[in-house]
Amino acid sequence: MQRNIDWEKLKQHYQTIAAIEMSDLFRQDPKRFDTFSIEAPEIFLDYSKNRITHETLALLLKWAESRSLDQAIDALFSGKILNITEQREALHTALRNHQQNSFLVHNQNIMPAIRRTLAQMRQFVDQIHNHQWLGATQKPITDCVNVGIGGSDLGPRMATFALQPYSRQKVKCHFVSNLDGAQLSETLQPLNPETTLFIVASKTFTTSETLTNARSARKWLLDALQDSNAMARHFIAVSANIPEAKAFGIPEENIFEFWDWVGGRYSLWSAIGLPIALSIGMDRFEALLEGAQAMDRHFQTTAFEKNMPVQMGLLNIWYRNFYEIQTHAIIPYAHHLQFFPSYLQQLFMESNGKTCCVDGVRTDIQTGEIIWGGVGTDGQHAYHQWLHQGTQWVPVDFILPIEAHHDLESHHPLLFANCLAQSQVLLQGKTEQEAYEELLQKDTTSKQAKELAKHKVMEGNRPSNTLLIKKLTPSALGALIALYEHVVFVQGALWNINSFDQWGVELGKTRAKAIVNRLHPANFEEEPPLDSSTAGLMQRFTEHTKNS
Repeated sequence: MQRNIDWEKLKQHYQTIAAIEMSDLFRQDPKRFDTFSIEAPEIFLDYSKNRITHETLALLLKWAESRSLDQAIDALFSGKILNITEQREALHTALRNHQQNSFLVHNQNIMPAIRRTLAQMRQFVDQIHNHQWLGATQKPITDCVNVGIGGSDLGPRMATFALQPYSRQKVKCHFVSNLDGAQLSETLQPLNPETTLFIVASKTFTTSETLTNARSARKWLLDALQDSNAMARHFIAVSANIPEAKAFGIPEENIFEFWDWVGGRYSLWSAIGLPIALSIGMDRFEALLEGAQAMDRHFQTTAFEKNMPVQMGLLNIWYRNFYEIQTHAIIPYAHHLQFFPSYLQQLFMESNGKTCCVDGVRTDIQTGEIIWGGVGTDGQHAYHQWLHQGTQWVPVDFILPIEAHHDLESHHPLLFANCLAQSQVLLQGKTEQEAYEELLQKDTTSKQAKELAKHKVMEGNRPSNTLLIKKLTPSALGALIALYEHVVFVQGALWNINSFDQWGVELGKTRAKAIVNRLHPANFEEEPPLDSSTAGLMQRFTEHTKNS
């Protein structure tokens, strides 16, 4: 990344405030919360508990301007080729822009194709829900198994579970992604082949994990029904490779198209979101899209000072490149968001885990973050101990709905209080003197209190964001997902890396194909020679399988 004078000013500023105490900042500015908070569609962000001052943000924004972030945002929404290594656009935002009548890609208007696919999805979902689409034995579909991996699994799985309170309960959705046959076997075991629908979700329709699972699912179905025509009533494909889907045995009328300009981890807005629509209905699926589009407009049109994705992206860069913090925790205080940290793990780490800049030069700064997390309050009895007293601090995003989807009145205020308490403790911590005085109030002797107080010290001064949503609705979820998509984009654009390819994923798949071929005894000694570790492990596997 080309360093400039604004970057050097940030480095100098960091050296002056590196040890800043956030508690002091709150004492100095009673209105800090009002100053460091942003309202965007469906989401309120409190970022006052961060190790920043007004000067920090001013310098970060000046640096972002010098890096032409505004031009990068324009390029995202105007359809320019951003995935330079594959010469592809990144037009996931077009999938949720229903107000636009024309969007040209290679001189072709893509909006009619997007609307056509949405109409196809609506017709199919209505047919399933109204029992107009029947299985091969004329029974209604009761279960849908989505067979995919990566973005073809994580997005629809996360959103389907997140929106369970809105489920039509017409069809139960299941998800199979792992090549370990245990997952598919255990998923299929309680299902009835006569009432089960499979969605094979693969952009290329060549992904080995997905196709291996799909072939086993096809065999399970055909063995049970003894009807070679059953595929037409029980298998759907979502793919950009229609010929391969047809060759698999799926009729063309059962294929939902999506396109090269949609990256896998950005694809739940397309027909990849079919399981979401089957679960909650198309009206609510379109509300999901509308929530995302509202966030798109905020990102595209709001000044950087009050632009939520821009501010969050800059904060992440501040901690990654100046404090050299490697990880970032995402902790939703919402049971239905339990798959959200895993979804964001792919979004962030597959997008920005890169060493090469767009110009082919190796980056000279750290890019990407290790994203991890889980739901509160479960984490409070696990890794929160490390968050509060570990030797390495990390920034945390707390995500919290104000309204619940249940009527257990005593639960939600307690959940809300627990979330706020965690961010407050990260901010304030506890001094040894405070711990000592608390122990004295519990009839502990002075000597015992002095010894024990050391173990109760929490340094505090650990940053966090709190994102409030009124209620976890389809629209709110859409806005939340789009927010983090744009945070990732901001970071990638400013780091000058390509956030839309994934060559590290591709190489592993290629090597796996070569190794599985050489596991056959006749091919074991093929060239090129293997390293001794890989060869030794393969030898143990083949000997065991031969003798078992």
